[in-house]
Amino acid sequence: KVQKIREEQGLKGSNYSLHSVFMGPPGTGKTTIARLLGRIYKHLGYLESGHLIETDRAGLVAGYIGQTAIKVNEVVKAALGGVLFIDEAYALSRGGDGRDFGTEAIETLLKRMEDHRDELVVIVAGYSDNMEEFINSNPGLQSRFNRYLEFNHYNGAELLGIFKLFARKSDFILSEDAEEKLSFIFDQLYQKRHPNFGNARVARNIFEKCTQNQANRVVSIVPLTKEILMTLEEPDVPAVNETVEKIMMFDKAKNDPKAKE
Repeated sequence: KVQKIREEQGLKGSNYSLHSVFMGPPGTGKTTIARLLGRIYKHLGYLESGHLIETDRAGLVAGYIGQTAIKVNEVVKAALGGVLFIDEAYALSRGGDGRDFGTEAIETLLKRMEDHRDELVVIVAGYSDNMEEFINSNPGLQSRFNRYLEFNHYNGAELLGIFKLFARKSDFILSEDAEEKLSFIFDQLYQKRHPNFGNARVARNIFEKCTQNQANRVVSIVPLTKEILMTLEEPDVPAVNETVEKIMMFDKAKNDPKAKE
């Protein structure tokens, strides 16, 4: 904010980069924070609209020579005045031997960032270790990205809070027994988590399963009161062992090519 005021007063400003690296597992709010930053930068006068354009390797890299630069330029054009959010950005440096079109995407992106440095904020996101390798793979990336934000896994209590937020938004409440069972499930999931554990996405999936179970349980009840419709009971919550094992196997499969097969 002070930097912006200096510019308005005709004072020299420093080359202050707003480009950022978001590091952390999925489901921890990286996209949401990027969207909020866009609104903040618009409020401060750094960005004209503050909107968010989200993309990934598939949205930037083409399969033929010359097409990748066109795709990157189109995405950057759509993001001008706002934030360009590149999820799993480390996939752009896949191969690292110069023959992959991801290298062309990176070089084109770096040029566009320089050309539009006063009207574009780029945020790259992904797993912590992979993002460090990605930034270190190109000197241009190292010079343009100097703001790092770490996103940690949600613990059991936080996951339960996220579940209750989903419930409140959909006009559901938890019985005491249901909440106790969910608390145990989320504690187990946090303790046994894999690096790519889905966090808030897992909480949402479990919530959706609970509402399906509740619908099957109450559909034949007469009369079907508002209180019954709103309340998630302990039987609506999936079995603890089944839920934990299923999610752990799914997370492991995402990280293990053999498990995928």
